[in-house]
Amino acid sequence: MQNTVFPQDLPPKYYHDYFCYVLEFVRKRYSGILREHELEFLNDYAALSENAQCLFIRFSNRSKSFFRVNSISYHEIDDIPAVLEELHDRRFIETLCDTHGDRSAEIIDLFTKEQLLELTKLLQPDVLPARSIKKPDLVRWLLYTYDFEVLCEIINESEPVVKVSHEAEVMLMKFLFFGNRYADMTEFVIRDLGHVRFQSFDEAHLSIQFETRKEVDDTLMVSLMKETFDVLKQEYPPEEIYDWFMNWQGGIAGSLSAKSLPSYNLFVMRVSAWLERKKMLSQALTIYQLTNDAPARERRVRLLYNLGEIDEALALCEEIAENPQNADERYFSQDFHERIKNKKKRVVKRTTQALKSADAIEVPAMYRYQVELGAIHYYRAQGYNAVFSENEPWRMLFGLLFWDIIYDTNVKTIHNPLQRVPSDFFLPDFYYNRSGQLSDRMKEAQTREQIEEIVRKTYEEKFGITNVLVPWYEDGLAKVITLISWLSPEQIHKVLIEVAQNMRENTRGFPDLLVWNETEYAFIEIKSPTDHLSSRQLHWQHFFAEHGVQSRIVRVKWIKEE
Repeated sequence: MQNTVFPQDLPPKYYHDYFCYVLEFVRKRYSGILREHELEFLNDYAALSENAQCLFIRFSNRSKSFFRVNSISYHEIDDIPAVLEELHDRRFIETLCDTHGDRSAEIIDLFTKEQLLELTKLLQPDVLPARSIKKPDLVRWLLYTYDFEVLCEIINESEPVVKVSHEAEVMLMKFLFFGNRYADMTEFVIRDLGHVRFQSFDEAHLSIQFETRKEVDDTLMVSLMKETFDVLKQEYPPEEIYDWFMNWQGGIAGSLSAKSLPSYNLFVMRVSAWLERKKMLSQALTIYQLTNDAPARERRVRLLYNLGEIDEALALCEEIAENPQNADERYFSQDFHERIKNKKKRVVKRTTQALKSADAIEVPAMYRYQVELGAIHYYRAQGYNAVFSENEPWRMLFGLLFWDIIYDTNVKTIHNPLQRVPSDFFLPDFYYNRSGQLSDRMKEAQTREQIEEIVRKTYEEKFGITNVLVPWYEDGLAKVITLISWLSPEQIHKVLIEVAQNMRENTRGFPDLLVWNETEYAFIEIKSPTDHLSSRQLHWQHFFAEHGVQSRIVRVKWIKEE
């Protein structure tokens, strides 16, 4: 283990402060649902010396569990042999033994190829692999040739190896703090180094994310199953993965808490899509049927049709058409229903129809890989102003106009001081939790001047603070102000409410360009000859037309330069 270079401008034991903060944060908020052994862990950790705490944290923050004692070296930790002894006596580490046999490959991999070759000499000097052998092959040879007990004994004689303990407890503490498995302690580092400025919250107003132990256990279980799936699919055939998933699913069917269902539904679709790519259509269909979240219903229609279940596919198409969850479902249900009903007639998708009927402009072929930039130059040559407007100005307008509403701790969706987005941001609850506040804000923003004033004020007050909707880049605010200047307040309100009702889907698909002169404007979706129009893009074209926002699709034709 190499000497650690400390992040610039942070004290040597910066990580100790972070870890202790996380543990105390969890103790205050979740002590009522922690189990006895987890509370004992918190107490036992607090009783360690500071140096022992630091080394335990160093171990716990690594992705591996086993460590070679002779390679442990941290400048900020004094007398590491004594610290290791303390950790061992307090059962925060354990020495390598034959009970670790199920992780033998991980243990052997701690050593370099040269070190492993030296071990083979101690094991059986007369039977040695060639020095040219590659390390993975050498590891496999050792594990095949010798029992783990033998390997364990010879390793302990040559160099002690220890395993960190309390991995489950540490994982739980981090999960309860962050609310997920993908955020980690580096969030503190990037904050304190100034790489990211987080929204400031009064910690007294932060809410707990999990009300019951079952919510914790279910949500964590689903997260771990996702990680297990990502490993297993690299090692086992699809048939075995399907059986593994269905056995697990059968054990938890109908028992998951509501808090864990969004994560579970995403997992269902991940497994189904993978099986579908592996051509296991009936198995994929079986798993898709476990959720109605998009795009599961669309995939089920397609699979039913491919498997010859035409009537069932048609019935599901009609069900989707009655209550589509997003633009993809809306246009898919219409197109596929027509395809099923008119088997002998070639059905042209609505997105394709809209694209074919669009006007065309001629752009030099030199912009083949920068089609939007080529279109901007075309319109500027025609005397128009033109800027990129795809998604970002709309997202930025939403983020600035409703900043305080998005991050309102009273909504009970902000759970830790490093949270970048509310926990309901991509859920239907986002709109329902804030509909009253959004309505009140729009009453305050009845004119362009009022909207612009709120946007400018928020921009100045929050500049540089992380917000998933607000990219801090040059000319970003100018684009938002230009957008505001052309649309009526009512049009702005309509668009932003549409966004709020589905933050996952409706923050995308906006037209590529905003083009204007002194008397007119238009949002323009630019398409090259090989590009396709997405359902989301068509949705916004129809939505804009319905509410009088000037927008159109324009096809590009390449011309050769003279």
